Amino acid sequence: MSVFAVLDQAAVRFGDQGAVFHGQSCVSTWVQLRDRALRLAASLRLQGIPPGTRIAIASENRPEIVELFFAAWAAECAVVPINFKLHPREMQQILEDSGAAQVFASAKIGPELGAFTDVPIDIVGSAGYRDRFAAEPAAVPDTDPETLAWLFYTSGTTGRSKGAMLSHRNLMAMTVAHLADIDSPDDACSLIHGAPMSHGSGLYVLPYVLRGARQVVPGSGSFDTGEFLDLCDHHPGASAFLAPTMVQRLVEMGRPRPRNLRTIVYGGGPMYVESMKKALAAFGPVFAQIYGQGESPMTITGLRRADHEGADDAVLGSVGYARSGMQVAVLDDDGLPVPTGQVGEIACRGDAVMTGYWNNPAATAETLQGGWLRTGDVGSFDGRGFLTLRDRSKDVVISGGSNIYPREVEEALLEHPGVSEACVVGAPDAEWGEVVVAFVVAASGPAAPTPALADELDAHLLQRIARFKRPKRYEMIAELPKNSYGKVLKRELRSHLS
Repeated sequence: MSVFAVLDQAAVRFGDQGAVFHGQSCVSTWVQLRDRALRLAASLRLQGIPPGTRIAIASENRPEIVELFFAAWAAECAVVPINFKLHPREMQQILEDSGAAQVFASAKIGPELGAFTDVPIDIVGSAGYRDRFAAEPAAVPDTDPETLAWLFYTSGTTGRSKGAMLSHRNLMAMTVAHLADIDSPDDACSLIHGAPMSHGSGLYVLPYVLRGARQVVPGSGSFDTGEFLDLCDHHPGASAFLAPTMVQRLVEMGRPRPRNLRTIVYGGGPMYVESMKKALAAFGPVFAQIYGQGESPMTITGLRRADHEGADDAVLGSVGYARSGMQVAVLDDDGLPVPTGQVGEIACRGDAVMTGYWNNPAATAETLQGGWLRTGDVGSFDGRGFLTLRDRSKDVVISGGSNIYPREVEEALLEHPGVSEACVVGAPDAEWGEVVVAFVVAASGPAAPTPALADELDAHLLQRIARFKRPKRYEMIAELPKNSYGKVLKRELRSHLS
């Protein structure tokens, strides 16, 4: 079954009801959305793009992203959503690796990206984009469910981007699991896209479209606390997927709970127990949690709204139960399940798990072992079946819901002539979950940290990596602590953080 069927069924069931909104304004009904997607699909075929092609989207949140997803699937192509916060050079690397034949970009991103790639770029909303709708609608596809639908780029600890291949079957399993476990919207509900649609918020288009819930894109194209709460006041049955940082900002605003707020699904990073208690006190039992990865999109474990009511600290500090259709285990170094309460690597298997990494059989074999997805996360089950994350075997820093890979930042720092060695770690932060801290050994020897040097390194990094990946703090040290094999002892560096 093609995931385009989700929209096809919605158009039949919900017809002329509002489907996509920009702020408070309706831009298309379900019938219109289906027609626009099929016309866009036909325009791709007329362009000479065959089935199986990768179609990239590089844009801040826009209402057109919804029609672009379904247009790609109607053309039997795969979407490659790109984080709009990335540097154009990083976007180009994704385009090169995926072999994307077409990019749809916003007017803000397209010109900058064009300086780094030869892949054709169509500016969303431009005259050329509007001309595509002159094509006669394509036929509804009959796609093999094992066909690639979504290529989700997630870096490893080396910083090298890897494309997790998500099939139509994977996305349908995610969709059904969300409706079974987390939220059960109907056509009197709305999904507000405050978080990036290149990630979790975009994936959740599917379950909410299937139930006829409005797709609401903020006019700002991003997350603004006041705008988000206003949209929750305006649109019925308002739901959203948000990073913990976003939830904390809503709480800090001090505004009353919006009258139409229904569900906030949080995930993508750690939510501290005290922060969750404050959120519950401010907004009531509207929260649900998901734990997943790009390799098993939004679907490993979860906590329902009901699980948050009257919950103890152990429950609020956990990531919940195994999701419907998923088997979750905690394994030892030999791949065997550990007893309840003991710590090991978290693994999962089920129809939501990716088919592998794009053009990377070695990484696929390392991550998919014996039918299990080895997550690289460390945790334990309690006697009630709640899974708690204890640590990450990978050194990924999760800041504000975004993954930041230390080696990528370290390599960029080492390109500066004043840096001899560098090591990047994550430090706990009440607002962001974690922030990036860089320990730097100066090429000229020990030096005291100065604002001028920090500014110089910031400017250096801005030419190489995305702004959000830069360190929030620099620590100048005489040498990096290492073991006898020359490996940097990050645990010793973390012990210096306060």
